Amino acid sequence: MKIALLGAESTGKSHLAVALAMHLSGCGLKVHRVDEYLREWCDDEQRTPRQEEQRLIAHTQMDRVLAAPADSVLIADTTPLMTAVYSQMVFNDHSLDAFALAHQALFDVTLLMGMDIEWVSDGLQRVGAHVREPVDQKIRGLLAQADLPYQVVYGNGTQRLENALFCIGREAPQWAKQLERQESPARWSGPCETCGDGECEHRLFTSLLQP
Repeated sequence: MKIALLGAESTGKSHLAVALAMHLSGCGLKVHRVDEYLREWCDDEQRTPRQEEQRLIAHTQMDRVLAAPADSVLIADTTPLMTAVYSQMVFNDHSLDAFALAHQALFDVTLLMGMDIEWVSDGLQRVGAHVREPVDQKIRGLLAQADLPYQVVYGNGTQRLENALFCIGREAPQWAKQLERQESPARWSGPCETCGDGECEHRLFTSLLQP
């Protein structure tokens, strides 16, 4: 089982990756987590990458996924698709799109982080809350372009983990039977299941949380 976590900056990818790994390990499964290489690269170089360095970052992220033990549940904290998205945003460069989408197709489940978590500054990688919606739309656009399915995960803390497990169960129901988990909180059905408009989806979710 290969699970990919995608999302704009400060949307909880890394926290969810850790929580999923702990939960699945607690279910008796062998888990291998691949963390975001871009964060490591920025820490080492003390800067953000230039255009010509994007391909190396994307390929290193891919190579670490491909090197994961075959008998483990793989949890990838981002994939080359995120590098492709930022190459578009920052450099107007689409050269990584095809490669990133081909790699994304290897994942059994893709979870896209909802934007209901407050933006928090976190070093060189963070640009600002204003870029989250454009990035989210580009992620959805690329996935739709390749007809790759994904599930959107909302919530904070334990709620987000529960919803992530629910989404995994929807996408891989037979595999998910191995998991010992509670049922997900009640979910709505409607246009958001298929429309792919992240901003509209975020407004709807926010309104549902209001008393």
